[in-house]
Amino acid sequence: MCPADPVTSAPSPLRLVVADDHPIWREAVERDLAAAGLVVVGTAGDGEKAVRVCTATRPDVLVCDLQMPGLSGVEVARAVSATTKVLVLSASGEQQDVLEAVKAGASGYLVKSATAAELVDAVRRTAAGDAVFTPGLAGLVLGEYRRTADDERAPKLTSRETEVLRLVAKGLTARQVAERLVLSHRTVENHVQNTLSKLQLHNRAQLVRYAVEKGLAD
Repeated sequence: MCPADPVTSAPSPLRLVVADDHPIWREAVERDLAAAGLVVVGTAGDGEKAVRVCTATRPDVLVCDLQMPGLSGVEVARAVSATTKVLVLSASGEQQDVLEAVKAGASGYLVKSATAAELVDAVRRTAAGDAVFTPGLAGLVLGEYRRTADDERAPKLTSRETEVLRLVAKGLTARQVAERLVLSHRTVENHVQNTLSKLQLHNRAQLVRYAVEKGLAD
């Protein structure tokens, strides 16, 4: 007797929560998601309710506006992103809003000019673990993370080395720096040499340029 064919069950539809303080917009988003076969297990018109609904239902994705009464979308993302993936759907495409949302734990950021098809695709990709952004915003986020990574890799100067660097960059000689900080001339020179070594620079001109680029000097 031939073995029976294995039974394959269809994957469960994604479970979503939609949070937006504009009821007409919220209902439109809910309809677009439902039309694509996704299940909206809860909605919220303010940030505090969004957190409560996500805690109670544990959806796969929270589609969340930024500007809401009570808790903002950023605060909601910070509260639920450990257990629920967050896709921000906002009218704002401002750099600061995008970066704050991502730093709070949002997996993606879509502006409200996106089409229904783009929204559904973004929800599916967010649920799958992708980072999803409106075209143009992805480069902005990547650039910020590269800048942060560069800052983290940068050599760490001591507070005294930074203080000496500021004064050297302002044009003070080592003796003038020593008098200003009540240090010996040799101690100041040691700080300068240590700073040059840490930053892999070769002379004071490069040191001054570094200080200016980092905003440590006028």
